[in-house]
Amino acid sequence: MKTILTSSKSVEQAARDFEEAVPRHKFGVLHVYNLTETLRNKGFDRTEDIRVFEICNPARATEVLDVDVEMNMALPCRVSVYSEAGQTKIGMINPSSMLSMLNPDARLKQVAEDVEATILAMMKEAV
Repeated sequence: MKTILTSSKSVEQAARDFEEAVPRHKFGVLHVYNLTETLRNKGFDRTEDIRVFEICNPARATEVLDVDVEMNMALPCRVSVYSEAGQTKIGMINPSSMLSMLNPDARLKQVAEDVEATILAMMKEAV
């Protein structure tokens, strides 16, 4: 499952607002990919403006890894700020859905639900 919010802001402004919201929620931005630019540099033109944020809260990531170190493949969390049909959108694959598919442990479920709620709050601030 995924969550996508629509914004009246430009991709650039929504991305900036999202990046500013992240540390207020005790997460950090590890990297921001400008996917449109990367593809363009490889010879593939896209009309959409796509920014992909990798974000992480070290304490929550440690909780996940303490339960199942193989969950490193699902970390860090990713949030996209992008344009589609002239609208700006901010979206994520819900951590609760992703982790439940990979490991049904109840401890992971609770961490994933908490992280999901926090990321949704960040997304709402950026909208």
